Amino acid sequence: MAITAAQVKELREISGAGMMECKKALEETGGNMDEAMEFLRKNGQAKAEKKASRIAAEGLTGVCVLDDRTAAVVEVNSETDFVAKNEKFQAFVDAVAKQAVHSSSADLESFLEEKWEADNSKTVKDALVEITAVISEKIDIRRFEKVAVEDGVVVPYVHGGGRISVLVNAATAVVNDEIKDAVKNIAMQVAAMHARYVNLSDVPEDFKEHEKEILLAQAMKENEELPEGKRKPQEIIEKMLIGRLNKELKEMCLNEQVYVKAEDGKQTVSQYLAQVGKANDTELSIRSFVRFETGEGIEKKEENFAEEVAKQAGLK
Repeated sequence: MAITAAQVKELREISGAGMMECKKALEETGGNMDEAMEFLRKNGQAKAEKKASRIAAEGLTGVCVLDDRTAAVVEVNSETDFVAKNEKFQAFVDAVAKQAVHSSSADLESFLEEKWEADNSKTVKDALVEITAVISEKIDIRRFEKVAVEDGVVVPYVHGGGRISVLVNAATAVVNDEIKDAVKNIAMQVAAMHARYVNLSDVPEDFKEHEKEILLAQAMKENEELPEGKRKPQEIIEKMLIGRLNKELKEMCLNEQVYVKAEDGKQTVSQYLAQVGKANDTELSIRSFVRFETGEGIEKKEENFAEEVAKQAGLK
């Protein structure tokens, strides 16, 4: 099948690989985007989950804290970053976060049908339509999540004026300023280091097997590129693979990450939490976290980019 410039552009956005590599991957896989991404990863031309780290849409995230045990985080998108600086838009994001912290809705559809707290004669959807008309740009409430616990503490962190918002749910029998400061430090870690799981035990087995397959393909390709006398036997490659996989998984798991403020550059997040907990006569641990980054996984419109891709990839 013929590969289009738009397909090349989409794969490039997802993978971060070069245009010619993307074109080849699509040709090799018959235009299947998922298989093309696998092809690039196996050939060492793309990183896992690259798309999640690319910020494409505009808007803001925001949080609202009801008390030490209840908070909510939201993401509201706009078409331009100019609107994200608009005071009316910012006030709307704050209002949506306040709505979310009092909400009992389990999904966005139900949330949009709720009575708008600021004016019960309207629904959340009505308020969204109104702000869209006022700003003259498409506004979208993309997602929300409420965290409410019976014990422990929920601590927020907002980075970059709303570009990233984080909620961390921590288990602790003591809730004081030192404990809250420690949990906020971990929220900052989540914002900066983009952990996907709390513990290694949280990583699904099928994900581990999938990553192992990708890493093995990469290692085999690297081995084949070595001079014949320097190539490693299969059993050595597989042993090396275990080390690579463990390193990758530790980077994904919050408790295994090196704490960003560690004075020795070695202390892990779990060790830091144990240290703070001991100093406050309690056990301190992370139960869960929520991290919203503005525009995660949404492709931003780039004028004339497809034409540029077509020209350079020989598609036009």
